[in-house]
Amino acid sequence: MTPEVAVDLFREALWLTTTMVAILVVPSLIVGLIVSMFQAATQINEQTLSFLPRLLVMLVTLIVVGPWMVRTFMEYITSLYTSIPQVIG
Repeated sequence: MTPEVAVDLFREALWLTTTMVAILVVPSLIVGLIVSMFQAATQINEQTLSFLPRLLVMLVTLIVVGPWMVRTFMEYITSLYTSIPQVIG
């Protein structure tokens, strides 16, 4: 295995991880920002008020995007396993 192949495999894995994490975290961040603005405007400082909407958004995001994430991850793992002979040889 050449260094270029190792770097390419690492780059693909890092990109896949970043994409999957961003898809889950960005909606939660947006909802957290909206709830925080609401709390600042109404001066309600209840910690559970910000937790439940973010949890629900994360759950909905996982339900909607979950099949794509699993399919993409499985395709990546399958491509890794099928490329083992080329990487070694």
